[in-house]
Amino acid sequence: MTPDIPYSSEELLLDTVAEIKSMLIILWNGGSFDDERYQYSKRILIQNQKTRELLPLWLLSSFDGSSLYAHFDSLDIPINQVHSYIARELDPAIQYLLSKITIHDIEISGALSSYDNHSISAVWKKALERKNDDPEGAITVARTLIEELCKHILDDLKIEYDEKCDLPKLYNQCAKSLNLGPSQHTEQQFKQILGGCQSVVEGMGSLRNKLSDAHGGGRKRVKPAPRHAALAVNLAGSMAMFLIETFQARKDEGLGESNAA
Repeated sequence: MTPDIPYSSEELLLDTVAEIKSMLIILWNGGSFDDERYQYSKRILIQNQKTRELLPLWLLSSFDGSSLYAHFDSLDIPINQVHSYIARELDPAIQYLLSKITIHDIEISGALSSYDNHSISAVWKKALERKNDDPEGAITVARTLIEELCKHILDDLKIEYDEKCDLPKLYNQCAKSLNLGPSQHTEQQFKQILGGCQSVVEGMGSLRNKLSDAHGGGRKRVKPAPRHAALAVNLAGSMAMFLIETFQARKDEGLGESNAA
């Protein structure tokens, strides 16, 4: 039995297309083919409307290795060109997904996975998935990412916090525990940078209140565009990566339970 299908991100979708491409080439070369794995991977891809539209019809209508091999065998092309045919047919989906993934997103995903490969990473993936098609939801999740991460770090440092405090206060408590408070530094450049981080978090809260789906709005409510969501998600991701890298650096320097407070 295959596991439940996860909520797909562009990175997952790209990996899945690449996996299917590899499986098809192995199949044509006479290797073993896992029908169950193929069906599971294809289900991941067809859950996303755009990738479903970009995948070739023959792949969508083939349910196992036998039907796929029969399709390749029926092509009116030389046998040695089937590999190129497979690559060409899957290329539209691959190129589309590559265009949706930035190096910055990948770096953030790696940083978050190195800290917590489940809950925090799941929030980040949800933010990425929503920023184009659901800007209001993306802004809400971007704010949640910072809130959840601050709580995780404070929990790891055994520092108590008020569950109901607003995001700026929660961030300030987390920042001070990591020696990131502007008042904890004397060099003006550091004070300005760290003060800017505080402003970003405060802005995240304000943007969420004004443009997200977290609160109801009247007829005059401004609807966020994808660019607004991208701004919120990118800022949240950068802040999250900075907090994680700082937390890990502090741990390497000996910040532990005994001197965390």
